Amino acid sequence: MPDTTTTSPEEKSAKTTPAPPEPESQPDDKETALESLSSICTVLAVGLFVMTFVFQNFEIPSASMEKTLLIGDHVLVDRVTLAPPTYWAPFVRYRDVRRGDIIVFLKPHPESPDLYLVKRCIGIPGDRIHLEHGIVYLNGVAQNEPYAGMPRDDGNPNDAYSPYRDDFPSIPVDPNDSNVTPEWALELPNHIVNGDLVVPPGSVFAMGDNRTESLDGRFWGFVPRENIVGRPMFVYWSFETPEDQINKTSLGDRVAFMGHILLHLFDETRWSRTFHVVR
Repeated sequence: MPDTTTTSPEEKSAKTTPAPPEPESQPDDKETALESLSSICTVLAVGLFVMTFVFQNFEIPSASMEKTLLIGDHVLVDRVTLAPPTYWAPFVRYRDVRRGDIIVFLKPHPESPDLYLVKRCIGIPGDRIHLEHGIVYLNGVAQNEPYAGMPRDDGNPNDAYSPYRDDFPSIPVDPNDSNVTPEWALELPNHIVNGDLVVPPGSVFAMGDNRTESLDGRFWGFVPRENIVGRPMFVYWSFETPEDQINKTSLGDRVAFMGHILLHLFDETRWSRTFHVVR
């Protein structure tokens, strides 16, 4: 007797449909130790390049730029804009130093190597400069400088009128003034014309905003263009720092001050100066 068994549609479908392919094994996405190390080195190299050639941080150690910059201000410096143009980076926006720019530079004739200073550019090549009782005359015109600290009788001997400093360069250098470098004492007379200091090519003349507290171009001369590192952009952090902290260079003093910062990070940080634009 013939087999009359029938097959249901579901069974037919099960027989004719091929089995699904076995899932392929997923690649191991875990990063090896060598790859991790390579990534870290890349990040460090890029960061080092940026902080060396593009931006750099500096701490303000003295009162020579008050009230523009305070002791304990930490500023981010733009190292590109004022840099000499280079053929390999024509896309970078360069410009020359302008009067009124605040500049960071290597001090001419430094007592110690790599001594950085922050001052304001007062004169560019060809400018004629002199001071009368602390007031700057640029090319014969008295300058309105509301940020500049003038000589005054406030009981502080540093703020009292000083002939050489405040009537520069009409008063000859005092041989007993240890603040004036010997090189500048010899060079200064060669740059005076009709009572004005004339800025030579390739240099600028710079002074601190706190004129009575600043050992600046009046005491050591012109800033060569190649000494200029950049310009401060803004304050990224400011901490209340004693005036004499700059003189405390021993390891013990530094460790003690670091401990002080950790203890008073919140109550002695000048929060209002965070991201303060430097002008």
